[in-house]
Amino acid sequence: MRFIAAIAVFTGIALAWESVDGFAPLPTYKPAERKHWAFQPRGAVKPPALRDPWVRTPVDAFVLDALRKNGLAPAPAADRITLIRRLTQDLHGLPATPQEVAAFVNDRSPKAYENLVERLLASPRYGERWASHWLDVVRFAESDGYEYDTHRPDAWRYRDYVIHSLNSDKPYNEFLKEQLAGDEINPDNETLTVASGFNRLGPLRKNAGNQEVASSRTEVLTEMTNIVGGALLGVTLGCARCHDHKFDPIRQSDYYRMQGYFAQTQAHDIVVATPEERAAWKATVDPLEKEMTDLRRQMRRATEEKKGEILTKLEALDEKMPLPLTAMYAVRNEPKDMTPIHILGRGDYRNKGERVGMRPPGVLLEDGTPEMPADSAKPRTKLAEWVIDPANPLTARVYVNRLWQNHFGQGIVTTPNDFGRMGTKPTHPELLDFLANRFVEGGWKLKPMHRMILLSSAYRQAGRSPLEKVAAEKDPDNKLLWKFNKRRLSAEEIRDAMLAVSGRLNEKAGGRSVMVSIDPELIKDLKRPQYWQPTKDKTEHDRRTIYLIYKRNLILPFMQVFDSPDTLLSCARRDQSTHAPQALELLNGKVSNDLARSLAGRLFEERKTTPSRIDLAWRLTAGRAPSIKETALALKYLGEAPEDREVWKEFALTLFNMNPFLYVN
Repeated sequence: MRFIAAIAVFTGIALAWESVDGFAPLPTYKPAERKHWAFQPRGAVKPPALRDPWVRTPVDAFVLDALRKNGLAPAPAADRITLIRRLTQDLHGLPATPQEVAAFVNDRSPKAYENLVERLLASPRYGERWASHWLDVVRFAESDGYEYDTHRPDAWRYRDYVIHSLNSDKPYNEFLKEQLAGDEINPDNETLTVASGFNRLGPLRKNAGNQEVASSRTEVLTEMTNIVGGALLGVTLGCARCHDHKFDPIRQSDYYRMQGYFAQTQAHDIVVATPEERAAWKATVDPLEKEMTDLRRQMRRATEEKKGEILTKLEALDEKMPLPLTAMYAVRNEPKDMTPIHILGRGDYRNKGERVGMRPPGVLLEDGTPEMPADSAKPRTKLAEWVIDPANPLTARVYVNRLWQNHFGQGIVTTPNDFGRMGTKPTHPELLDFLANRFVEGGWKLKPMHRMILLSSAYRQAGRSPLEKVAAEKDPDNKLLWKFNKRRLSAEEIRDAMLAVSGRLNEKAGGRSVMVSIDPELIKDLKRPQYWQPTKDKTEHDRRTIYLIYKRNLILPFMQVFDSPDTLLSCARRDQSTHAPQALELLNGKVSNDLARSLAGRLFEERKTTPSRIDLAWRLTAGRAPSIKETALALKYLGEAPEDREVWKEFALTLFNMNPFLYVN
């Protein structure tokens, strides 16, 4: 019988039965399959014993040791202006103000830099910036994606949960457990309920016609399972959905046993609308749903010719549907509706092979570790406890690698969602384990890890080295960190920086996401254009970009041109492309022109002479005073029309296109 099941799996023949033995046998693993570095327990690593004043934190000992072994040396320390701009952009995603720069440059305290780090970590701006890194990884969006791309008007609650968690320095193990199983931990706790919405962040396919319930359910379970692999464990678990993983020792049965943890999980919207809102919504929706139900019933018996006509009617009715009631997007377990988990031939829900229970991937367990039945109580809590177990070799390594990447531009493992055999090997394997161990030993707290990295000499290096040519030949990608990597600002940072320097930034935190005004042609192409209603309060349009709505089928043009990620998939690392449309957007785009005009107005309000305005303009956008040459060029351009605000607007646009504005060193 198992032989027949295997044929079904590999040929795609549709068989809807279970094996006579009930459940699929547990796989075994050869010793060689377990030898990959990422699946090994973390080593008890100590920093190299180096006596050198460059070593400020344990991080430096590892970095300096690797540099010396490769005949390299670190770059000199960066100047104070560079450091405050680097730190402020890194931790806040905003430019340092001229006042902040001046205060730091003139601070003679021996702890000036340490105090700056503490101030930035303590600010609520920290959570807003670092939340964006997490939201990228878990592919957060506020619509379903695919053809209908239905709005999720209350998804912002999860975004706020992430920001608040980071600002309060919630331990990472608690952070993960709340997201995987918040509803199981305490279904009456609103924060935990919202956190459990993590399990619903993936795209969701909908249609107006006959919905293949089994197919849709399989897609939902696939999304829930895959994100645990990529985001939390750093393994390409989804590659084992259709067959045994081709490169890593992850069996197809491992994949479906991981899916078993979600077999009871169902979407659960906890409506928080008022009774009046509920009654009005019901009065609109009930007649539409009744008519749509009748049409779907007709479609089952209709000829092919009639089906198209019925589908058109269904879509017309669907477009009349109002937005969902205000609710918390969460999940809960429904044991009576539990999905039996089968190994699916080629991942096809119609090709059901043997059933499985729930168990983590076998390569990380001892052979023979039993699986648990999928109807066990609190299944996702059990999954979370395994994920955050200090003995799990992946979880802590994966997160400290993300932390390192977001500070230095590239991870110790440069494939942060893939620690498998097709991923890259660590550039500093001992450092990775040291950081992971320190993370766990420190109670999974993020801010102490930030401090260790930010206070290091490695982080404080200049962006250029006097030994640049020699070092670049030996280590062209700067994997050994012989200097600090220059970084272009992300799409959000560029927009937020323009808002900040123009004096328009609205620092209001949290709450419902903002819809801004966009080109009507873009709205017209949406399936439900009536849902795009710009927020009436125009001051809301000037809020930080993280508070703008993230719609899967409509990435704002400004965001798209600067490499904002596709929210259908986990984004492990932002691309940094350079192409002509970016300059065109900054010169001709509505966002940049509007904010350039505001920057020009600010310069006129705060300074009375052309030279003083030029000085302020550079201090706002580049964090420093202009050079003699820069001042001369600006005076030459502005001298013929010193009071013409339109000319100053064009000057401001030029500043937005400068490397000192768009890049941090």
